[in-house]
Amino acid sequence: MNDEHGIDCGCEEYNELSRRQFITASAGLSAAALFPAWLPKIVMSNHYASNRDIIVSVFMRGGADGLSIAVPFADPNYYTSRSTIAIPRPDSSAATKGINLDGFFMFPQAMAGNAAGTGGLMPAFTATDLLIVQATGQLNNSRSHFDAQRYMEVGKPVDPNLVTGWLGRHLASMPPLKSDALLRGIGVSSGLQKTLVGGPKTLPIADPTNFSIGGSAATQPQRIAFLQGDYASADEPMHSAALDATNTVALLKSVNFSGYLPANGAAYPNSSFGRALRSVAVLIKNDIGIEAAQVDIGGWDTHSGQDPIGGSMFNTMRDFSNSLGAFYADVIATGFNVTVVAVSEFGRNVRENGSQGTDHGRGTVMFAMGKGIAGGRVLTKNWPGLARENLDSGQDLKVTVDYRDILAEIVQKRLANPNLDVVFPTWTPTMLGVTR
Repeated sequence: MNDEHGIDCGCEEYNELSRRQFITASAGLSAAALFPAWLPKIVMSNHYASNRDIIVSVFMRGGADGLSIAVPFADPNYYTSRSTIAIPRPDSSAATKGINLDGFFMFPQAMAGNAAGTGGLMPAFTATDLLIVQATGQLNNSRSHFDAQRYMEVGKPVDPNLVTGWLGRHLASMPPLKSDALLRGIGVSSGLQKTLVGGPKTLPIADPTNFSIGGSAATQPQRIAFLQGDYASADEPMHSAALDATNTVALLKSVNFSGYLPANGAAYPNSSFGRALRSVAVLIKNDIGIEAAQVDIGGWDTHSGQDPIGGSMFNTMRDFSNSLGAFYADVIATGFNVTVVAVSEFGRNVRENGSQGTDHGRGTVMFAMGKGIAGGRVLTKNWPGLARENLDSGQDLKVTVDYRDILAEIVQKRLANPNLDVVFPTWTPTMLGVTR
């Protein structure tokens, strides 16, 4: 199976996960379309001011190789473990050399934007608005994409009774930013991502620029009117949910997506990830009441032909970095109180395999970006190193920072939600100073 980057995803378990997600999304699409008693006025804003941030959650699905994203070039074991897929040091004469971040870690050029270190995510890092967390992830033993993604999205491992997502519970435990908001949370996907499940006034919308109910466009107004009339006397919660969802169709049609001009000359890549972030930016700036968005990017399951210098992973990292870099320039740098977080279910083996790729591992990298983030650095906690004797199971970067520690601090201090026991049940976070 090839993804949009042309990557041959050789992991059967990941392919099966993708099929399950497609089937689930297809089954839920018509129901989601039925779920939209008034249309709030929208006005394009020049800034966003509130006592709490909007959050954009990004899931790097497939197990992102953090050692190719924020590369520990000063650890000699990195180069001895990866004889063919290592990225040249910043002081190398190679044209493909990395961009130094702090004397120990570097960005590959795909993440930095270009060889001069401009574009991509470097402006956010240089402005100290981008925090990179290394050796992070989950403290469980799963190497299954399906299980690890679920554990991360619900915010607690190995609990089949927990069916809502951490971000959905955040929304459910806080009053809306706008009392008349029809749409508080959006999953840019055909089916609602587990992260947002349980969120009030939260919908999966694969393409916000063209949201509608199924069937002929010519008869859509009549069908929406029928649905609104049919659910007018329905019991709660179906009454409000149906009216909100049908009115969301009208709400999004009133937004000028096609005429939107990003600020600061930002150019979103014409990829599914870039288009999704552009749509989220439009919704935020139109002040419709969005408080949380979930956006996914695949292409990280690199069992073979990984090539972070000019091949498949290079293309994925470049799309990721340039899309988020455009969102930073367009939204965050212009004064909107928005925090972006990006996570992956696990990392990859430290040593490359015989197919010039990497297999499922443990520790990886995550990102937090925003004006309220204490960035401009790579955060580690007792960096474990890449020597074989220091690896998890003799093969993986150890997880020394639980991802929930990062998210919990952001939820409490940037989203102004004190209900951490609700958002992350049974977890007592360690605050690491990731926010300003």
